Amino acid sequence: MSRNKRKTSALQAVAVTTISALFILTALFGLYKCFSQEPTLRPSGPAAPDPDPSAAQEPENPEDDARPLSSEERKEHFYTVLMAGLDDENGGSDTNLLMALDAENGTINVVSLPRDTLLNVSWSVKKLNNAYHHGGISQTRTEVSRLLGIPVDYYVTVDLRAFVELVDAIDGVDFDIPVDMDYDDPEQDLHIHFKKGPRHLTGQQALEVVRWRQNNDGTGYATADIGRIGTQQAFLTAVAKQTLQVSNLDKIPEMAEIFSTRVETDLKLANLIWIGEQALSMGSDSIAFHTLPGDGAGYYKGGSYYVLDPEGVLELIDTYFNPYKRPLTREDMDILVP
Repeated sequence: MSRNKRKTSALQAVAVTTISALFILTALFGLYKCFSQEPTLRPSGPAAPDPDPSAAQEPENPEDDARPLSSEERKEHFYTVLMAGLDDENGGSDTNLLMALDAENGTINVVSLPRDTLLNVSWSVKKLNNAYHHGGISQTRTEVSRLLGIPVDYYVTVDLRAFVELVDAIDGVDFDIPVDMDYDDPEQDLHIHFKKGPRHLTGQQALEVVRWRQNNDGTGYATADIGRIGTQQAFLTAVAKQTLQVSNLDKIPEMAEIFSTRVETDLKLANLIWIGEQALSMGSDSIAFHTLPGDGAGYYKGGSYYVLDPEGVLELIDTYFNPYKRPLTREDMDILVP
């Protein structure tokens, strides 16, 4: 595997943890700022992201925060947010997650969208992470919406350098490392050595754990990237439990600074605070993580792809991520089947 490919795979692991942790930290940020506002959806057509990164400011007019909505009847207090980790070296969105916040029922669901997911698009490399190269976060957002058959109401992108800062801001994380990790890459000056079992991780150590894919002797997760996503999601659960503690209130200014410098979004700051307050009131047990069902060893026209299982995807999205009051059908989705 080339050096660039190794770096890209590492960055997607970092993004999964960083993006979700940032949403949890926003809850504390909201208490610090002392104001919040629920996002507003307005019926007018397909959504389009706000290209202005400065959008995360206190709204002057509540109507300015309204996002377009299709004519279909939607559930109340239910929002979808695309969370993307940007690969600064390769200029792409290397990790994407979709969050569904159901404030009415007190649940937050996050689904990992594998970077190699096969898309029904015109360009030659039909992978989800390639959508960013064809139109930035706007194109990625459009493709996720078409693929899954639901609107993507908002987006959040994060600078991956936030990862170490965030973990250190909460004084590290207690985590049960699932396997022995022994990996050295002199070209990247990357050295990962951990024994299986519980350990308190600093920001740098946590970075190494979520970056790890396999050992130098070739041993590793039996299911490759899907196995690593499982470790990332377990780590996120540990981060959520540690972050949502009263003892972290004195760290709010530091967390707010990390958030303000590392994140771009078309959500208003008051909306982010509202989302954070919902997460704080629900608690970490209300957050569930999923992965799109599919085959990581799939092929399409000679290329290697993550090929989705249409029926499995339909069941998952309709159960946890469907913002409409009516059930979804396969015809709503644009899943390419080889």
